[in-house]
Amino acid sequence: MELELRHLRVLCAIADAGSVGRAAAELGYSQPAMSTQLRRIERYFGDSLFERGPTGVRLTAYGFEVVAQARDVLTRADAIGRRPASGSATERRTLRVAATNSPMLAGMVAGVRTRLPDVSLELSSVYASSRIVELLEEGVVDAAIAADYPGRELEHSDAVAHRGIVTEPTFVALPSRHRLAQRAQVALADLAEEAWFVTPDDGAGWPGVFYSACTAAGFTPAVVHEFLGDQQQLQGMIAEGLGVAVVQPTMRPVPDVVVKPLAGTPLWCRYVLAWRRAAVAEDTVEALFQSAVETHRQLVGQSPHLKAWAARTWSAAGG
Repeated sequence: MELELRHLRVLCAIADAGSVGRAAAELGYSQPAMSTQLRRIERYFGDSLFERGPTGVRLTAYGFEVVAQARDVLTRADAIGRRPASGSATERRTLRVAATNSPMLAGMVAGVRTRLPDVSLELSSVYASSRIVELLEEGVVDAAIAADYPGRELEHSDAVAHRGIVTEPTFVALPSRHRLAQRAQVALADLAEEAWFVTPDDGAGWPGVFYSACTAAGFTPAVVHEFLGDQQQLQGMIAEGLGVAVVQPTMRPVPDVVVKPLAGTPLWCRYVLAWRRAAVAEDTVEALFQSAVETHRQLVGQSPHLKAWAARTWSAAGG
């Protein structure tokens, strides 16, 4: 088999949907045909790109990197031959965008300004993804970055559409003097006696997925500090030894804090682009999506702990 752009689109569709069946429906394939196509693609790469489960699929570490590169190739391919629109200046449009805690926001905004210079972004910070859906349904915002979790996909009416940006592993932040700070990865069970900083209910499954992972690891956190503040403040408290926290793998640690993968990768989070179908044109959706994807790829490149995790995982899998 020769690798083609359509094969890369299949991989991205499956990663975005979190399910072979949903991806097949979106691309107009039957599920058996999509499954066959995926098996051929995985044979081409020589390793599994997705882990199969009862609620769908999620990327392996190798698949995480392959899909990131596939998005890059597709972005460049889609840009071939495009020219800026000619003619008189157009009236500036305002796009109201809400976003949960995500380091992708700043880069996405910069990317949209470059791609759509006639669009003015009006930004709102909204923590709970469930509230973001409400704002979209009510017409208060036009588009958003929200979060969900494998098996707990974002729910909304047909008036709203969403597309997965990335599904990434969740890491843990520790004080640099912590007894486990020198390990390549940390088992969740080894943190059973720690105090935890945990963000509150986001209406999309958190912190339920965290407590479920702890239960599966054989413990219930003894001390939990509910925390919803900026990352610098959180890291300052971790550096002082006041607790540990699960964090995004692209987080840049401050001095006296280290970020480590969790052994077995028990926690994953998916970031999605959601928008009101009646309010956002297709070209605007594409600009938002591609800007977010490119920003995440840049964040991965700046995260040595994430790249090291991926390299170790591929090596262990024989990739």
